[in-house]
Amino acid sequence: MSKIQKILKIGMISGLSAVAAGALVGCNDSTQSLNENTQNAQQGAFVIIEETAPNQYKIKEQFPSAETRVVLQQLDGTERVLTKEEMDALIKEEAAKIDEGTSNLTKDNAQMSSGGLSLGETLLASAAGAILGSWIGSKLFNNQNFANQQRGAFSNQSAYQRSMNSFNKAGTAGASKAGTKSGFFGGGSKATTNNSNFGS
Repeated sequence: MSKIQKILKIGMISGLSAVAAGALVGCNDSTQSLNENTQNAQQGAFVIIEETAPNQYKIKEQFPSAETRVVLQQLDGTERVLTKEEMDALIKEEAAKIDEGTSNLTKDNAQMSSGGLSLGETLLASAAGAILGSWIGSKLFNNQNFANQQRGAFSNQSAYQRSMNSFNKAGTAGASKAGTKSGFFGGGSKATTNNSNFGS
């Protein structure tokens, strides 16, 4: 656990100082802007995903960071950092499921498969997924079911609120510098009223 705490501390310090505007944009920005702003801002996200039951996952914590890193806490108590290759493969697999209409991320609660979200679905619901999977674009950004499932992907509402606050704070700081609207959850007061996220 001390290793994770050390990574968290480093990630928080470097992330909040290095974050710039537009990496994760608000609901009126285009997918092209999302991709461009993410690259320009060089913002990342530190995400902790925990396995809550066999093959069921939740986002435990996430906040802005200089680099995108995802720590997986497995059911057996072990934890590891997902490689870039693993994350890319999971997102690509999930994109195919979205196209086929079999992803839980685009279903409403009544249609969801039993068992909750898979690792790929949880990853794509996270800020890391917004960055690494930004090419998926309109498949998710304007999908209300995705917006609902993303909020439910967190282990609890406190974790969701902390994440929302940290990304909105980072986005506000960057927006004042670059003069553009940003934030993982859409930034500003809209985040609390519309639950906007991933630019949806």
